Amino acid sequence: MKIKTVTKVLSLICLVVSFAMLPALFIAIYDGTNDAKPFVMSILVGIITCYLLYLYSGKGNINMGIREGVGITGFSWLIASLMGALPYWLSGVVPSYTDAFFETMSGFTTTGATIMTDIESLPRGILLWRSLTHWMGGMGIIVLSLAVLPFLGVSGMEMYKAEVPGVTAEKLTPRLHETAISLWGAYVLLTLSETVLLRIGGMNLFDAFAHSCSTIATGGFSTKNNSIAYFTSPYIQWVITIFMIASGVNFSLYFLIPQKRVREIFYDEEFRAYLFIIVISALMMSVALYFAGKFEGIEQSLRQTLFHVASVMTTTGFIIDDYNLWPEFTKFLFVILMFIGASGGSTGGGCKVSRFLILGRQLRVEIQKLLHPRAVITTRMNNAVITQNTKDSATSFFVLYMLTLAICTLITTAFGIELLTSFTGVLTCLSNVGPGLNFLGPVENFAWLPSTVKWLFSFCMLAGRLELFAVFLLFLPETYRK
Repeated sequence: MKIKTVTKVLSLICLVVSFAMLPALFIAIYDGTNDAKPFVMSILVGIITCYLLYLYSGKGNINMGIREGVGITGFSWLIASLMGALPYWLSGVVPSYTDAFFETMSGFTTTGATIMTDIESLPRGILLWRSLTHWMGGMGIIVLSLAVLPFLGVSGMEMYKAEVPGVTAEKLTPRLHETAISLWGAYVLLTLSETVLLRIGGMNLFDAFAHSCSTIATGGFSTKNNSIAYFTSPYIQWVITIFMIASGVNFSLYFLIPQKRVREIFYDEEFRAYLFIIVISALMMSVALYFAGKFEGIEQSLRQTLFHVASVMTTTGFIIDDYNLWPEFTKFLFVILMFIGASGGSTGGGCKVSRFLILGRQLRVEIQKLLHPRAVITTRMNNAVITQNTKDSATSFFVLYMLTLAICTLITTAFGIELLTSFTGVLTCLSNVGPGLNFLGPVENFAWLPSTVKWLFSFCMLAGRLELFAVFLLFLPETYRK
């Protein structure tokens, strides 16, 4: 690995994160709250760090290979979280730096797990920064850098492939920075659209924008202690539900709309499977809860179940009810949805629908071979042959995911934390969902966890956001050899 190449790009990441704090600083100055000075200090630290890293890297072109791409991707999220934690810590909003780092990592990885106990008492500058960490992390800090720093050019492809979640990372345009700009264009349009619709529904502008940032990034941070349950309007709940589902879709499909190829979206097998799982899960939950007498009417039952199914499957993490009190059937279904996650190429986490489609077809092929040993069976998805490399990648990811889940759960239980809490805590961080079950349920928070467990969960959040391999490669000596 060329360390100076890595540090040069990391210096640019520091600059991006520093500039991203400016809107929160302006809000703090406008409100006259005491978080303005901490933001100024944090920005200065970021600029100085940027200068020192750039000075160390020296002059010369940026030439990147796989090792540099992996290193930049992993370390950029780490340094962004280390810097992003400063406003929380310096303002005294979060006295412990461990908690501040956990909150920031949860923000950038769009997990939404929080240690905050009284969110509504926080100044608006801090609340805006929480939402902006989601919004930046949703599409990705690296993708943002490629959009605003086109001089990185094609050499940034390794960073792009290492960060974009899903089975494969495809360029939508011939030039990589044009792809990044196109993705961010769709991202911004969805954010603004939801902000307008929430404003029409009665939210004030600040809350509408903050919740739109969290929704489109599938993050889950809210400006209210009770999350979306604070807003009793069915209209607001339906709007957020629709945009959560829209944010869990592969963003490349949105580029078919301006090309007047909308019909092709519904031919995409992952998209159809994604919608099918959401609809079927919501219907099953709705029926179970309606007959259990949980809700008064069919509309309320459908709205609540669809909202929570979309929230968990897209790994957003918003809530309007404490589903920790729902029947065991629904809670187990939520655990399954946490595993599955959203579509590949979306802002959501989890194992991704596309991987489960590939694994399912591999299983079907193996069964067919038992009946027809000499048959040559081709596995396809979207009328394209699934290559052996893609199948191996999906299988390897699933195995590594399960191993990570098991080992981290074992470590968590060693601290005396109850099994269901430990298991769903690790699962929700690894899949970037936010709330888990039991003592880490939707109305609970992560503040009570031991510091070591918080650092472990922070690792899980980062590993899950970067699809495991990009993080685990950082621990291999071979990654650092030239």
